[in-house]
Amino acid sequence: MKLWDCLITALRALFSNKLRSILTMLGILIGVAAVISVVSLGRAQETQQREAFASLGSNLIYVMPGAPGAGGMGGAMGSAATLTMEDAAAIARNAPSVAAVAPVVQTTAQIVAGRENIGAMVVGGTPEYQWVNNLTLAEGSFITERDYRGRSRVVVLGYHLAETLFGSRSPVDQTVRIDGRQFKIIGVLESKGGAFGIEDLMAFAPLSTVQATLVAQQVSSLGHSVQAISIQARSEDEINSAKEEIINILRQRHHIREGEEDDFTIISMGAISRIADQMMEIVQFILGAIAGISLLVGGIGIMNIMLVSVTERTREIGLRKAVGAKRRDILTQFLTEAATLSLCGGAIGVGLGWLIVKVVSTILTNAGFPFPAMLPGDVIALAVGVAIFIGLASGIYPAVRAARLDPIESLRHE
Repeated sequence: MKLWDCLITALRALFSNKLRSILTMLGILIGVAAVISVVSLGRAQETQQREAFASLGSNLIYVMPGAPGAGGMGGAMGSAATLTMEDAAAIARNAPSVAAVAPVVQTTAQIVAGRENIGAMVVGGTPEYQWVNNLTLAEGSFITERDYRGRSRVVVLGYHLAETLFGSRSPVDQTVRIDGRQFKIIGVLESKGGAFGIEDLMAFAPLSTVQATLVAQQVSSLGHSVQAISIQARSEDEINSAKEEIINILRQRHHIREGEEDDFTIISMGAISRIADQMMEIVQFILGAIAGISLLVGGIGIMNIMLVSVTERTREIGLRKAVGAKRRDILTQFLTEAATLSLCGGAIGVGLGWLIVKVVSTILTNAGFPFPAMLPGDVIALAVGVAIFIGLASGIYPAVRAARLDPIESLRHE
């Protein structure tokens, strides 16, 4: 029996029981749609995440207060006052692998513009903060050395923060009140995008101004405390040497003896990116496994229906054998039916999965978080391939059972 004849026979058998065939395909359909949407959305998120890290700079280093084993990056920023302005100055002065240094303080505050009132993070930084963190201005200017030294009450708004407070109007040269104090807006940042758009919701003011008006400055024996230090290495190749230089400078300044634990934590953007990639892979694996359960359930449904079909068509199988059909012909016929069911379900599932991706992309984009709708070819091939494999695997037992039926007994079957 030719494969084409098997396919025609399979389609006739499936169309003769349309409702049953549709219900059988649902398991595979839902499974493929789930796999397609989960993996595609995960790939899109991963792409945005990598682009966001690239926009921050691959040679960016963060120094946080607190020992690595006692909170560090995991604790709240500023939970331990172990970093100072003087530390930042020493790193800038004595670390040859470092290109720029920007100490940071931050606090939450209410920002009021006319009738709009929003709680936001206010970051106090130096003029170098823009270059260290690769911030790009949409309009206006960033904090200048004059603003920093004069403790000027000026502020730069993140893209979405400016949009929330002023809508489509230009906020430059307008004023806002931050915790009751008036600040002049001198610039607006370009959007960082949906994956890492934290800075889009922040306000940036001179570090000296923030320390004088919004946060209580702490002074220790080491100097004037800050909550973090952002550092840009001269190049990606010099990150490791820059980290070594920073460690040596800070241990010496903080009088940390050999064998004692650091009272600060250093982490590079590359390390953060690798951690984020690993977490994303784990999440995608878990979601993909959950979606894959639907495919398994669909396979069980196909096996169940094929067994029912074998029982219903026992006389037909006996008649085919009586007129010369061989075991492999019967086997091929039922395997073809199972594969056709799974292939049709997989094809419709691909379309449904793409629709889900498009809808999610549209909703997020309309909400102000641009999210690309993408459907990788390897994901389609994987999902449909797995669906067909499950269909064939589920159809093997019913097909073998049909092929082994005795033609005499089959013809007597009622």
